[in-house]
Amino acid sequence: MKRSPERLRSARWFAPDDFRSFGHRSRVMQMGYAPADWKGKPVVAIVNTWSDANQCHAHFKSRVEDVKRGVFQAGGFPLELPAISLSESLVKPTTMLYRNFLAMETEELLRSHPVDAAVLMGGCDKTTPGLLMGAFSAGLPCIYLPAGPMLRGNWKGQVLGSGSDAFKYWDERRAGRLSDQAWQEMEAGIARSHGTCMTMGTAATMMGIAEAVGLTLPGASSIPAADANHIRMSAECGRRAVEMAWEDLTPAKLLARANFLNGIACAMAMGCSTNAIIHLIGMSRRAGHAVTLDDFDAASRRVPVIANIRPSGEKYLMEDFYYAGGLRGLLERMREHLALDARTVNGRTLGENIAGAEVYDDDVIRPLSNPIYAEGALAVLRGNLAPDGVVIKPSACAPHLLQHTGRAMVFDDYPALKKAVDDPTLDVTGDDVLVLRNAGPKGAGMPEWGMLPIPTKLLKQGVKDMLRLSDARMSGTSYGGCLLHCSPEAHVGGPLALVKTGDRITVDVPARRIHLEVGDDELARRKAAWVAPPPRYQRGYGWMFGRHILQADQGCDFDFLETGFGTPVPEPDIF
Repeated sequence: MKRSPERLRSARWFAPDDFRSFGHRSRVMQMGYAPADWKGKPVVAIVNTWSDANQCHAHFKSRVEDVKRGVFQAGGFPLELPAISLSESLVKPTTMLYRNFLAMETEELLRSHPVDAAVLMGGCDKTTPGLLMGAFSAGLPCIYLPAGPMLRGNWKGQVLGSGSDAFKYWDERRAGRLSDQAWQEMEAGIARSHGTCMTMGTAATMMGIAEAVGLTLPGASSIPAADANHIRMSAECGRRAVEMAWEDLTPAKLLARANFLNGIACAMAMGCSTNAIIHLIGMSRRAGHAVTLDDFDAASRRVPVIANIRPSGEKYLMEDFYYAGGLRGLLERMREHLALDARTVNGRTLGENIAGAEVYDDDVIRPLSNPIYAEGALAVLRGNLAPDGVVIKPSACAPHLLQHTGRAMVFDDYPALKKAVDDPTLDVTGDDVLVLRNAGPKGAGMPEWGMLPIPTKLLKQGVKDMLRLSDARMSGTSYGGCLLHCSPEAHVGGPLALVKTGDRITVDVPARRIHLEVGDDELARRKAAWVAPPPRYQRGYGWMFGRHILQADQGCDFDFLETGFGTPVPEPDIF
């Protein structure tokens, strides 16, 4: 049922005949608007994560005008509200440190302003979960506008994929097989338009998950950023946001646990980034419908990888995925693994949105009967080394490493690792397990250090993959035998803190097991001798982050931001 104008949230600011509302109206008129622009109309916030430092969102400076056009067309009043941008490439030490900052900012922007609904403009890795987590907590109707992937890279007639090929050719360069000129040519050719990484990295993964959860328009997550369809979709987001304001279609009314389970199933079929686990757990807990590592592992057992996109696939990129039928085509092919009655932001069910979707290239989006990997993209291992779980992407890992025992080579920080891997005298073999610790949420903000570089000595011997274990994350564009998100992390005294160089580590992905081959008595002695490192930050936001960040298996949200913490925040006072 459509709400009446006087029941719009923004009416609290603009409708009363009192002194405060006089001030609100006069200041809006100061910007050149007349009462006809806002009176009796929904106010739509456009939370824009554009900045000069965010290459993935370079087009948002103009796309926001397309969203505004759609809002005006549908009889609404748009207000652009800029938010922190979180450029994955340029923000240091890691955007993960600031994902929750964006979530807090989004929540408070929406709560404190006279708005009735929101369009959330994101795409670069942490912006999708940050925006959505904040919007869930604010509780207003919201729709997500994905930035879309960039165009394919190109170098000497070869198609390049962001991240994945950069890692591959960097190893070639370290091994002395790639010239300075060739490397510079690749720099100019690998990222040649606005938009996010065009591999199935974290950006593409999270945009796809947002659609599968029901938070975008149908097909929106697959459109390349440079495609004219993206402009039209942006305007449609503005129009739909106005309708959602009238309908009061809030996240609480829209989302159920089934929506997030759909996101997990879709992630598996896409060959998703390992980062999907942390972000989707965080999103679900913020919405009050928590999913767990066990939900991911269960989906992994039954949902095959059917998107033949790098890095799980070997040939295709997101532009090819779009031409082949995009996410609607993929979801239609895997419909037996989905809750088709889950609601979505356009007011229809997921089943209705994907009905009749076609696939135009069976090699890009495979049928379930011919997957590129028979089980899902991710696996969760547990054992005495990771009682709360460690994550691996078996679809992008050398098969011989899925069941392996090797000698640990331990590094306490990244500078020590970086120095060691270039040492030609390093005592290391391809059967060893490289271990990096103190890189988890509290230890370092959980940067993408988890794709530990293979020692140069081994690269020159032809070693292309080896087991690498850490409490860090890795880029979704990465690949290889990387065991990530080891929880609890070393910085808080997790078992990873007790490993010594020379210990034996056993990994068994089919059995979902990881084990440090050290006796319980010896581990107890090591634990008693362990000394906690000092906090990484002594003041400011980093200090707050260190005190309140949850572990990886809990989604790395702040404890005080989760749905169950405290009573709901009331509407702001207006006096």
